Amino acid sequence: MGFSEKLAALRRREGLSQERLADRLGVTRQSVSKWEGGAAMPELEKLVALSELFGVSVDYLVKDVIEEPEPPVASEGGSAAKLTEQMEEISRMFQGYRWDSRTRIWGVPLVSVRFCRYSRLVPADAAKGIIAIGNIAVGVVSLGIMSVGLISVGIICAGVLALGALAFGMVALGPVAIGLLAFGPVAVGCWYAGGVTAMGGRIAVGVAALSRDTAVGCDAMGDHVLLWGDGLAQGRVEAFLLEHHPRLWKPLLRLLAFVGSHLR
Repeated sequence: MGFSEKLAALRRREGLSQERLADRLGVTRQSVSKWEGGAAMPELEKLVALSELFGVSVDYLVKDVIEEPEPPVASEGGSAAKLTEQMEEISRMFQGYRWDSRTRIWGVPLVSVRFCRYSRLVPADAAKGIIAIGNIAVGVVSLGIMSVGLISVGIICAGVLALGALAFGMVALGPVAIGLLAFGPVAVGCWYAGGVTAMGGRIAVGVAALSRDTAVGCDAMGDHVLLWGDGLAQGRVEAFLLEHHPRLWKPLLRLLAFVGSHLR
C-alpha cells in the first residue's frame, strides 16, 4: 500500500473530509486531493503533522514495506484514552472555522480567519494577521465582533479608523463613537464631534452640541455658539467655523458644515 492509499484510508478512518483535513494542516483541499491521487507528496513538515494527527510513524506513511501497526491492547487506561479522544472530537466540532494564509509578512499571516461556533469569546482564538477576520480580530485591517486594527470594523472596535456599533479610534464612526474625531448618533470627540448628540473639545455639531470652544446645534453650549433655529445654510456654518478656527482642515470643515446644515 502506497502513501496515497494510506492517507485516504487514514482520513476515512478518522471521518475527515479532504477539506477538513486541509484545514487541520493549513493547506488547500486541492493539495490533499493531489496527495491522495499520487500526483504530489507533502513536504516533511506536513508528513510529521500527518503522523501526529493519525497516530502513526512517518516511516509507515512513506515506506511501502511497513505494515499498519496493530491496534493497541486494551488496558486500564484504555477507557480514559477513548473518552479523551471523544472529548477532543467534540471540542473540534465546536471550534468553528480556522484558516491562515500561507503567505506571511514579517512572520504574520497575510490573512487570518477565526470563527468560533460557541458563544464564549476566547482571546486565544483571535484572528491575528495583516487582514484579520473573526469573532475577535487583531490586524492592520480587522473585521469582527470585537476588532482592533489600523482600520477596524465590527460591533465593538478600536483603531486609527474605527467603524462599528461601539467605535473607539482617532477617527470613530458609529452609533456610539468615541475618538479624536467622532461622528455618530452619540459622538464624543476629544477634538471634533458631529451627530445627534455631540460633545467635542474644540468643535461640536449636533442637535444637542456641547463644547468648551465652538458649538453648532439646535441646543448648543460653548464659548462660541451658532443655533440652528429655523435652519442653517452650509455656507453660513462654514463661515462661522472659519471665523473661530481659521486653520481648520478644509475637508473636515465641509463635513462639519454639512452636518450643521442638515440638523433635524
